[in-house]
Amino acid sequence: MRLCFKHTILACLITCASFSQSKLNTFLKPSDTLNKSRRNAVAITEASVATLTLVGLNQLWYADYPNSKFHTLNDNSEWLQMDKLGHVFSAYQLGRIGANTLKWSGVSKKDQLIFGSSIGFAFLTVVEVFDGFSEEWGFSWGDMAANAAGAGLYVGQELLWDEQRFTVKYSFHRTDYAQLNPDKLGNGFSEEFLKDYNGQTYWLSFNIHSFFKDTKIPTWLNVAFGYGAEGMVSGTNNNGNEAITYQNPYRQYYLSLDVDLTRIKTNSHVLKTVFDVLNVIKVPFPALEFTDKNGIKFHGIYF
Repeated sequence: MRLCFKHTILACLITCASFSQSKLNTFLKPSDTLNKSRRNAVAITEASVATLTLVGLNQLWYADYPNSKFHTLNDNSEWLQMDKLGHVFSAYQLGRIGANTLKWSGVSKKDQLIFGSSIGFAFLTVVEVFDGFSEEWGFSWGDMAANAAGAGLYVGQELLWDEQRFTVKYSFHRTDYAQLNPDKLGNGFSEEFLKDYNGQTYWLSFNIHSFFKDTKIPTWLNVAFGYGAEGMVSGTNNNGNEAITYQNPYRQYYLSLDVDLTRIKTNSHVLKTVFDVLNVIKVPFPALEFTDKNGIKFHGIYF
């Protein structure tokens, strides 16, 4: 009797879990036609998140530095351009997410590209204006060009191929440089993940099958070209502190394989959503590194 009761409870739990997953799967399925309630929810959510993020930045980040008159800054030579690739990555991924959420609500392709993919560019433009009024930084036309390049990469591919054959991705590993200047490079993993350019790599990952559709190459297999840099503890070597200077900085170029998670076939919209979110990260694979300093170096697994 007790065993039968346990089996009944287990069967009920499995049924409830399956029902919940089925409801979630239905909820995450993109609408074939315009769903106004979804569209309105997306618009309100994105506007609220963007507003709260900007308010948070203004209070928690910019409040620590004095304000100034609006001014520009030419920082194109700093950080061996790693910060510029960060802008390309952010604008591309925010635009992709914006377009995909509107696709989920059944918005037309045209409106996805006009309103969805421009979200990243608009948000980063406001952040750049904040920089312009901060004495510590300044409005950077180089950053704006990188923002436009990231948004344009997404929109251009949709207009040309109606799919994303090239994806901008990110990977990170911790380095010893952060402890030399934690104010700039971060203190702890959560800060270093965003600040330590020495451990960041930005990838242009392209899908092989999308160019060679008649081959037996897996639809999800990508080849990725990466760019990174090391030896940097400040934006430039001229910062007035001899203890905090470049440590023989050099550029790094990488060649590796990757996986386009969005091209893995599955009928589960839950998994599709998870894959879509995780696709911002370059999947760890063996990689070849090319530098002027070390020549060619092989990494068994590169993060």
